[in-house]
Amino acid sequence: MMYGSNGKLLRINLSNGNITTETLPQAFYRKYFGGRGMIAAILLKELAPGIDPLGPENKLVFATGILSGNPIPGTGRHSIGAKSPITGGYGDGEAGGFWGTELKRAGFDLVIVEGKSEVPVYIAIKDGEATIKNAEHLWGKHTGEVQQLLQRDEGKVRVAQIGPAGENLVKYACVVHDLEHFVGRSGIGAVMGSKNLRAVTVAGSKSPQLHDSEAVKELTRYMGQHYQTLASNIYENGTLMVLPALNAAGGLPTRNFQEGQFEEAEKFFPQTVREAYMTSRAGCYACPIRCGMNVKGGGPFDVDPQYKGPEYETVASFGSNLGVSDMEVIQKANELCNAYGLDTIATGICLSFVTEAFEKGLIGTKETHGKTLAFGDPGFLEVITDIAHRKDLGAVLAEGTRSAAEVWGNNTLPLAMQVKGQEMPLHEARLKQGLGLGYAMSPTGADHTHNLHDTLYIKETPAFKDLQALGYQEELLSPTTLDEKKVRLYHYGSFSRYLADCLVTCFFVPWNVSQLQQLIQGVTGWNTTTAEMMAVSERSIVNARRFNLREGLSQEDDVLCPRFHQPFESGPLKGTAIDEDAFFQSRNTYYQLMGWDEEGVPTKGSLARLGLMEEE
Repeated sequence: MMYGSNGKLLRINLSNGNITTETLPQAFYRKYFGGRGMIAAILLKELAPGIDPLGPENKLVFATGILSGNPIPGTGRHSIGAKSPITGGYGDGEAGGFWGTELKRAGFDLVIVEGKSEVPVYIAIKDGEATIKNAEHLWGKHTGEVQQLLQRDEGKVRVAQIGPAGENLVKYACVVHDLEHFVGRSGIGAVMGSKNLRAVTVAGSKSPQLHDSEAVKELTRYMGQHYQTLASNIYENGTLMVLPALNAAGGLPTRNFQEGQFEEAEKFFPQTVREAYMTSRAGCYACPIRCGMNVKGGGPFDVDPQYKGPEYETVASFGSNLGVSDMEVIQKANELCNAYGLDTIATGICLSFVTEAFEKGLIGTKETHGKTLAFGDPGFLEVITDIAHRKDLGAVLAEGTRSAAEVWGNNTLPLAMQVKGQEMPLHEARLKQGLGLGYAMSPTGADHTHNLHDTLYIKETPAFKDLQALGYQEELLSPTTLDEKKVRLYHYGSFSRYLADCLVTCFFVPWNVSQLQQLIQGVTGWNTTTAEMMAVSERSIVNARRFNLREGLSQEDDVLCPRFHQPFESGPLKGTAIDEDAFFQSRNTYYQLMGWDEEGVPTKGSLARLGLMEEE
């Protein structure tokens, strides 16, 4: 018997309408745990090299984890993966909420969607059954309207859907879950749109059986009793908790990462935003922290409150990084992106890129289709709508900053804040230099979630103690260093984050390594060790790397955009930059730590150690 999981994969072919169920062996679950681990293994095995990410040969993989489906704080997440249209390599993303829990309770741990429907469709999954249904009446509508229509027609269901941006194959379109949780990165929404798949609804009524329910309940009770102390900052302030400290340190991206402090950042401080806009807290399944926020509607920009309040990445993306200090403008930008199904990170970075290029005279009104752009000007809201519909300037920006720079030329590429084609999250690598190495090494392009945030390790925090439990026994390090010791810190820190992505758990819920080990044992009955957990994490890194190498990405793509090698001209980090020689030496050290050759290719020995040789 398999505890904690259903042992079932649902496979849906939209080209011919075939729906099948496959039984998965327990060894597969133990080898990969779920999420990114399973997705990377499946894509590596099932996708032919060189396929078009927006062609019918690409596959969408929806994955839960071995802890999913149970009332454990932090487990209300799931992953979706595919070959990415924005990078041309491995792509995935995670979302919180309730959708993944519902899929697990519906009897499936994974869903693979193949092919392409001739007409718009949606998939309805309920208690072990799946149906493909016509969605022509949903096509072209905003996500809020589609949410209402699907819940009217399907009853009490959880909805994963794309918006008009996904329908129009915007390269950074996202997947929207219940209007407030998003798989934003990697362009997964564009892949979904390329299949004419508007939505997937799920409803389930059966929780997976636990091996030791009392042990799991005891751990869950502990978190319920202590979360306000263990996670006090995120509980009180949500993801905006990081903004004041980043601004004070000179690491708040401002005006397309040209600066590290925003003169009106106090308008975005958590207490200010809470008091002015929040009506109640919002959160995920079984999580007491409830770090999201419901917001007031109306205002000068007529904000629709059904799309919830913006998180830190969105506030920085449309606020400081566009030189905008009006929270009403940021909330409207958030609403538009959520209604159209656009990644708020990539959208904001595309807008700051084109604004800087325009202000510096590298492009003109011919390229912007008559629009005059300036930092601090809320006129960019119109461009968001144009991006979603691929209209005028939006048609160029819909391909991403790297592509737009290639179209415009004239030395605009250095202004494109991206790695491997994916736009930069709103965390400054000159402040967190281990994070900078992580941006370059990320298989999905620039990403902050499976990365090292150096500032967490400047004192003996719970995060630092977790790395000690995994094997890191070095001293605390300054965030603005990049040397062999920092590479070792990144090595262990990224393993911890990738583990969360394989378990599909939220790192805002402060389970320590020992507790995660106990949860895995209690749910599954396995005699799990930290060594096994580390191996699972490493397999997910290596398989994503192998996928990228097969698709033509190489060592030459493991680089940072030039701006991070240029020192700040003012602020607390004046004169600070990532030294290029130190960066390349650190990259080589990381390759060696991973058991890869000098070009970043995993060796046969490292594959054998991880049990991946048979997948060659």
